Amino acid sequence: MKEKVKEMFASFVYALYKHGFFKNQIHVHSIDETINALIDTDNSLVRFGDGEITLISGIASVTQQGDEELAKRLRQVLTSNEDKLLIAIVDGFSGMEYMHKDSQNFWKKHFLKFQKDYRKYCSPERIYYNAFVSRCYYFMQDHSKCAEWFEKIKRIWKNKKVVIVEGEQTHNGVENNLFEGTAEIRRILCPSENAYEVYGQIMEACCRFGKENLFLLSVGATAKPLAYDLFRKGYRVIDIGNLDLEYEWYLEKVQTKKPLKKHKIIGIEENRQAGYAEYLQQVFCIIKK
Repeated sequence: MKEKVKEMFASFVYALYKHGFFKNQIHVHSIDETINALIDTDNSLVRFGDGEITLISGIASVTQQGDEELAKRLRQVLTSNEDKLLIAIVDGFSGMEYMHKDSQNFWKKHFLKFQKDYRKYCSPERIYYNAFVSRCYYFMQDHSKCAEWFEKIKRIWKNKKVVIVEGEQTHNGVENNLFEGTAEIRRILCPSENAYEVYGQIMEACCRFGKENLFLLSVGATAKPLAYDLFRKGYRVIDIGNLDLEYEWYLEKVQTKKPLKKHKIIGIEENRQAGYAEYLQQVFCIIKK
């Protein structure tokens, strides 16, 4: 009953916001506009989802404990305005009709709880890019454009040398063709939780690569300051987050969230037993806490 009341109140407040009862409304580009801004350009992208906003407010996320230094860095990146560094946030301010019902309820409650943070750190004078570019299957009520989106996304790294910075259990592109067509893949494996504790080591490993490489980041909230710092050093960086998970769900046409077997595999011997020989060959280094 308590949860139902919360959902009703969140829906009421959201309806007021959507219809202009609050000043300083936030605007977000579409998924198509976001993908197009990355194809055939050297633009970089940083995404802010619910986890990052949670951390900014001082609350721990699923994979990262609260850290004031990290919160400060997240606020710095979210409010930055660098040419060719695209800042993406969740597209839900002008409507959520494109989401299925459970997702609408989740995001309405999220916006209710963190609306002050959005108003404080997001400017109504700019148009943000769409953080759902990497979550473009599960939240959607209509899946008719998903195939087109994923094929367009693959064009971003086609024929490019790619460095994937990811959690040790993530396995981006393993057992699927998400990165088919890349010229080369190297991987920096990081702790799956609280990766910010070894931020310096991750940055040092990244800087051992030349600037001809495209960095793809899938390392939680740590990806935000990492993307910003690498971008400032002259690298092209795209924060892909959970794109691989969404792609797997898309391929399997799942209707509810489903864990992936490869996310339970950790360690060199375990990966070898799983048949991930090519993945192991791509690993440049493994960073431990």
